[in-house]
Amino acid sequence: MLVDGVDYLHSTLNDTTKRIIAEGANATMLDTDFGTYPYVTSSATAIGGVCTGLGVPPQAIETSIAIVKAYTTRVGAGPFPTWLDDETGERLQSVGHEWGATTGRKRKCGWLDLNVIKYADKLNGFSSINLTKLDVLSGIDTLKVATHYELDGKKLEGSMPGCVEDLARCKTVYAELPGWQEDIT
Repeated sequence: MLVDGVDYLHSTLNDTTKRIIAEGANATMLDTDFGTYPYVTSSATAIGGVCTGLGVPPQAIETSIAIVKAYTTRVGAGPFPTWLDDETGERLQSVGHEWGATTGRKRKCGWLDLNVIKYADKLNGFSSINLTKLDVLSGIDTLKVATHYELDGKKLEGSMPGCVEDLARCKTVYAELPGWQEDIT
């Protein structure tokens, strides 16, 4: 059951009849280098983890697909600019079945954060975005989407502050959109 992973993957890379799919389970903001340290996981969750964790050379990566929920979630502590610590957040949590798969902890839920998505795109170079769980938003009259942050009068669009203390001080700027009532599952 054990193999030399680098040799195995490189023999697969050289076989034109085979493909490799690498899937990450944690979001970019949990990355040890580019996430909201110290509130991160124990590995490289951005695209660079494919190179450093699997031994795949960067030029072998053909595409990078972002899997993005229609709202933002986070387990545990740390600044969360779009967090909905209210009935709407609890509704997203309940309807979206948002709890940690390993720990069982409830995930905090907030509005979709386009600033984080733009930042993640800078790091990962997404070829496309797969938007999931849009149906969870059904029944909410007015939806908000975070377009960017402001810190000390400076607009941060696709950029993150240098430390979590500054992230906690950011003002989140939203666009409002009409919701829908129909079930779109």
